[in-house]
Amino acid sequence: MSFPPSLADQLEDLLPQTQCTKCGYPACRPYAEAMATGDAAHNQCPPGGMDGVARLASLLGKPIIPLNPANGIERPRPVAVIDETLCIGCTLCIQACPVDAIVGAAKQMHTVVPALCTGCDLCVAPCPVDCIAMVDVTSGRTGWAAWSREQADAARARHEFRTSRLRREKEENDARLAAKAAAKLKAVESEPALSPEERAAQDRKKAIIQAAMERARLQKEKMAAMATATGAASRPTGLDDVSAGVRKQIADVNHKMETQARAKDKQ
Repeated sequence: MSFPPSLADQLEDLLPQTQCTKCGYPACRPYAEAMATGDAAHNQCPPGGMDGVARLASLLGKPIIPLNPANGIERPRPVAVIDETLCIGCTLCIQACPVDAIVGAAKQMHTVVPALCTGCDLCVAPCPVDCIAMVDVTSGRTGWAAWSREQADAARARHEFRTSRLRREKEENDARLAAKAAAKLKAVESEPALSPEERAAQDRKKAIIQAAMERARLQKEKMAAMATATGAASRPTGLDDVSAGVRKQIADVNHKMETQARAKDKQ
């Protein structure tokens, strides 16, 4: 069963999907949601230009107003260009790119794929050697005249894929750390205690590991609660993409922690 698009969905479709954060939000979707709830004005997207303001105003039933200069100015669409003779391969630009338009590896030369670049500027500031320049490629055309619906849809798809990938990598890393902590706890528990001092040292190790595992559990619960509060819980979490081995590690660690919690409650 399909549902009609929400106001936030419709507003998001009118944004250029550059994911540049100039609107004051971390991506185009949060900005669309803020407009839908009345928490953000419809004149905060410089890449969309005045044409974008007009499109948003029409949907919202509001007047067309000038772009807010605090968010930037309308300009020809640029593309990032890396001076490959200066690039030191630090990967900071790759980490900053919201649409995976930069390719390269650590300590290797990086390059921008022009067809994928949205001109967001986010790679410029992190570069420690100032080897990135933004070059206009639209011959004076600005806003939606310098961008197409097809390009916006492709940029959104790349941003969503990158977000999903980063979330999956974090979950897998968290699972590895949890499994490592569980293994360390098991090793500590199996250590022989030959004296009261050694037993005390063993108890301290166990307490430190258990405290770390508890902090991880609380942080996981906090993130889940935040996701539910923002409505993100209804979206895919990325866990389906995690390998079966990692899912088993997560289940084993959760079972271990639940068993310990029950034992503690009985004491």
